[in-house]
Amino acid sequence: MTGTPTQLFIGGAWTDAADGAVMPVDDPATGEILCHVADAGPKDARSAQDAALRAQEEWARTAPRARSEILRRAYEIILDRTDELARLMTSEMGKPLTEARGEAAYAAEFFRWFSEEAVRIDGGHGVLPDGRNRMLLSRRPVGPCLLITPWNFPLAMGTRKIGPAIAAGCTMVLKPAPQTPLSSLALAAILKEAGLPDGVLNVITTSRAGEVCEPLLRGGRIRKLSFTGSTQVGRLLLAQCADTVVRASMELGGNAPFIVLDDADLDAAVDGAMIAKMRNMGEACTAANRFFVHHSVAGEFARSLARRMEALVVGPGTRDGVDVGPLIDAVGRAKVEDLVSDAVARGARVLCGGRTPEGPGCFYPPTVLTDVSPDSRLMGTEIFGPVAAILTFDDEDEVVRRANDTPWGLVGYVFTEGLDRALRVSERLEVGMVGLNTGLVSNPAAPFGGVKQSGLGREGGTVGIEEFLEYQYIAMPTAR
Repeated sequence: MTGTPTQLFIGGAWTDAADGAVMPVDDPATGEILCHVADAGPKDARSAQDAALRAQEEWARTAPRARSEILRRAYEIILDRTDELARLMTSEMGKPLTEARGEAAYAAEFFRWFSEEAVRIDGGHGVLPDGRNRMLLSRRPVGPCLLITPWNFPLAMGTRKIGPAIAAGCTMVLKPAPQTPLSSLALAAILKEAGLPDGVLNVITTSRAGEVCEPLLRGGRIRKLSFTGSTQVGRLLLAQCADTVVRASMELGGNAPFIVLDDADLDAAVDGAMIAKMRNMGEACTAANRFFVHHSVAGEFARSLARRMEALVVGPGTRDGVDVGPLIDAVGRAKVEDLVSDAVARGARVLCGGRTPEGPGCFYPPTVLTDVSPDSRLMGTEIFGPVAAILTFDDEDEVVRRANDTPWGLVGYVFTEGLDRALRVSERLEVGMVGLNTGLVSNPAAPFGGVKQSGLGREGGTVGIEEFLEYQYIAMPTAR
């Protein structure tokens, strides 16, 4: 990829891995190697951590307005380079260019949002109830952070973590997913251009995540972990954080229910389903995973959804007119194939899709399944692909019980025309977010996160910066 950084970014400088290792970056649309990037090892991780530690004290003292202006400049650079960044994302993870441009705008907005939050970090003052002491409250950065991002939204997941860390005055080591390192390296170059001091952000691309991350979390110098990824990996990282009580926030897996009640506007429900299911080829933690449709409207909903899904154009994301790009890699596609085969073996009926196309690339067609058995494996795991599995229900209590019957609780979707019913069902769902008559919940101004095994803490919104700040309380005797 001409002009794209391929080295590690440590202490404000581009550098090769200490042992000279490199790793390939593949194009999922063709299976061909795009380029090679530096493959960091433990020594590189220590160097990145040391750079963050050296920069922390001075960065914490930097004026909030100065931190704000850096984020604002980075926001403007991203917008100016939307097309360039979109092509980079499409090349390394496959999403159509239209979606990639949308992600660039979404990613930029996190920098704008947190540029505004940087100057609103407040504290407090008061007299304690006994009247003998004043209380002074101040906020301070938690310290050097380890940020671990996934491959499905490679630019936006970076800005969603980097933005509040910069605003709060924290330094960082960022480890992006090995499938999509280029977007993170491009982001580092943008922040350097925007004036971010050396050492505040360090980026280590690696295929050796365990060797790189575990020593940092157990070493006692990293004070905060922000992770987006699977619940399984999240559990391992939490155990590693326990040794030195590293503060952790996590956005983990989901198993989103999409509920269509009998009084729903079916056109709106299908529109919402197309967004909730097909955004990013279904490779999103917020993707609708289990479609619960009232039996009285299930047939009409399924037929309409299948018509819309079948009309989508599948192909390389760089090609004009393509709606659905490839899945991230052969492993991801094989998982989707196995889940669909299992559902069909248990009696599911395929309305469209369901067969892997021949030829290069990790493509899988948009698929609609009906008569899905509740015992199917895709009911209990994230599909992470363009597959809509439809089940029916008879009453409200039943669907709420079934929707909540999962260890995850990130997001749910509810479609109904009744206001009381809409609020009642939404409030009964054990999730952190609800899309009420909409298939899109993500917004930088809203707190993003889940309950149960879908995570800890929130990203975005006015609370997003809280994850990177600590309180300090000072007691002062009152004058006598």
